Amino acid sequence: MEKVEKTDAEWRAELSPEEYDVLRKKGTERAFTGAYWDNKDDGVYRCRGCGAELFSSDTKFDSGTGWPSFFDPMDSDAVETRSDNSFFMRRTEVVCRRCGGHLGHVFDDGPEPTGLRYCLNSCSLDFDRPE
Repeated sequence: MEKVEKTDAEWRAELSPEEYDVLRKKGTERAFTGAYWDNKDDGVYRCRGCGAELFSSDTKFDSGTGWPSFFDPMDSDAVETRSDNSFFMRRTEVVCRRCGGHLGHVFDDGPEPTGLRYCLNSCSLDFDRPE
């Protein structure tokens, strides 16, 4: 997978202020405000920063948290996890492996078969419906 590397100025020019805050500065959109938290359509969720395919609607579920939640990425190589000890909490950050964009966090309270809940920000994602 070819890495996407851009300057801070390039990211700022390509992303909205909210997208930039989330993807590049590890911000979080408010719960129940994003475009995809309640989306039930079939399709593929891509990284808003670089377009990499990340999650399928087949693994999306209603977690009740107000953010899009998935129990498994489309390809385990599409995302990577990092330790996140900010805000006096222990969490696991999820980032796009291709561009390093912050997507959200993963928790171990999801449904079977993985038991994981990838809790993501809508503004870090694009959604493609099948043609």
